Amino acid sequence: MNLQLEILYLVASVLFVLGLRGLTSPVTARRGVILAELGMVAAVWGTLLHPDIVTYKWIIIAGAIGSVIGIAMSALIPMTKMPERIALSHAFGGLAAALVGVSHYYEHAGPVTFTGSLMAFGKLQGVVTSRNVTYPFQNATNIGMFGVMLTLWAALIVNVGVPQDLMFYSLFGLALVLGVLLILPIGGADMPVVIALLNSYAGLAASATGFVLSNKVLIIAGALDGASGFILSVVMSRAMNRSFRNVLFGAFGKVDADEAVAGTSTESGDVREASVGDAAMLLSSATSVIVVPGYGMAVAQAQHAVREMAEHLEKEGVKVRYAIHPVAGRMPGHMNVLLAEADVPYDQLFELDEINDDFPTTDVCLVVGANDVVNPAAKNSPGSPIYGMPVMNADKAGTCIVLKRSMRPGFAGIENELFTSENTVLVFGDAKDTLGKITETLG
Repeated sequence: MNLQLEILYLVASVLFVLGLRGLTSPVTARRGVILAELGMVAAVWGTLLHPDIVTYKWIIIAGAIGSVIGIAMSALIPMTKMPERIALSHAFGGLAAALVGVSHYYEHAGPVTFTGSLMAFGKLQGVVTSRNVTYPFQNATNIGMFGVMLTLWAALIVNVGVPQDLMFYSLFGLALVLGVLLILPIGGADMPVVIALLNSYAGLAASATGFVLSNKVLIIAGALDGASGFILSVVMSRAMNRSFRNVLFGAFGKVDADEAVAGTSTESGDVREASVGDAAMLLSSATSVIVVPGYGMAVAQAQHAVREMAEHLEKEGVKVRYAIHPVAGRMPGHMNVLLAEADVPYDQLFELDEINDDFPTTDVCLVVGANDVVNPAAKNSPGSPIYGMPVMNADKAGTCIVLKRSMRPGFAGIENELFTSENTVLVFGDAKDTLGKITETLG
């Protein structure tokens, strides 16, 4: 490789590291994205200078097709579908690694990520059933299949005399099937964790491809992606009180039927429904308010309405803060991105550990579309599927106002004990419209 290409790859690698570092904080996230984008520009520029390239014709055609797909995905897929969009991106990344593997007669990790990510997308989108699909000897079958793949991989390396094409494409086909079988037993509610893990697989596949191509920037970028995806999946597992072991060995998120019944059969009381005027009165008389956003806020695109209401309260001397659960929405950072889009100050956003002890001294907790992450069953009901999951102490606030469209349960599919609590009132309707009316009433 020429010196110019090596320098560009070095610059790209440094920018990728700095970009990932910037994404660790909402304050520096925008800068991190820009640095990573510049890193990708440098990497592509360097690749185009590779001495082995004899024509740019197919590169230009493929680049144009990829650009159209990427722009369409970014423009047409809303923020509420961010996990699905990420799953598709991982699928394309895995497919790219697989195709490179085919061309170099090597890689086998890519197909697992490709079909696995497509399955994750299908479950989130509802195209594939979101329930746990299990079958007898499931784990034994998957482990056995993986063992056969390792055997074929070793046989390819030592050349045991069996036709190479037969072994290679058998390996490729088994990887595609394994990707489906690994994701099939996992419930739709747990797909965000699985997507993070598949992201890690895609990164490792890219890194392995880098070794095949002797491409240092691909090795580094893939390793960063693989490590960060793995760490993210572990963090999300803990935030959802899920065993990471179950992610790897199937039936992840599956809850025993008796436990599920126990977790949903709590003696529910009557919910106390409040009007917009009631909610406005409670908020205006408060000195401190904590807003807990969730997926419902994303669906209603209510982040701007939340900010407008908060600004009005702040003018009246009310202290307003936002409590962000690690898995609020569908992915870590989902709520942060939406609130940043609405120009909510970063210093008003607090993670669970930073703010959870403040709920007992807070006058009003305003829950905007959140469900499982504020369910006291995680603390009070050992039989509940979410028991042990860290949740926001919304039930400890002086008064809790919950904005909901209906009484439908959250992703866990269980009742929320918070809704029947004595200090909780529910305001039904579209969160954006409700917040707008509350702000008008406050004015």
